[in-house]
Amino acid sequence: MKRTTFGLSALVAVVVGALAFTTFDGGTISGKITPADGASEVWAISGMDTLKAPITDGAFSVQSAKAGSYTVIIDAKDPYKDATLKDVKVEDGKTTDLGEIKLD
Repeated sequence: MKRTTFGLSALVAVVVGALAFTTFDGGTISGKITPADGASEVWAISGMDTLKAPITDGAFSVQSAKAGSYTVIIDAKDPYKDATLKDVKVEDGKTTDLGEIKLD
């Protein structure tokens, strides 16, 4: 009985240890802004999760987004208006490309 309990405990410890080092990659939301200098950053919001990324040379990439549906907000510079994209789907390990977003 002691041998079985010890063996089971060792197996549980090995499984928990292996899972402790598993990394979470999530998904990515990317796109381009026109005009390239028309915005400074992008926000991706899903429930209580909020991610942001800078816009560099008109391009952005929001990393490590959990799978789900996001609202993406482009924080435009004056005289442009912010852009909002709703129901952006993200899947683990995949990139959701929003393509070219033209600011008004």
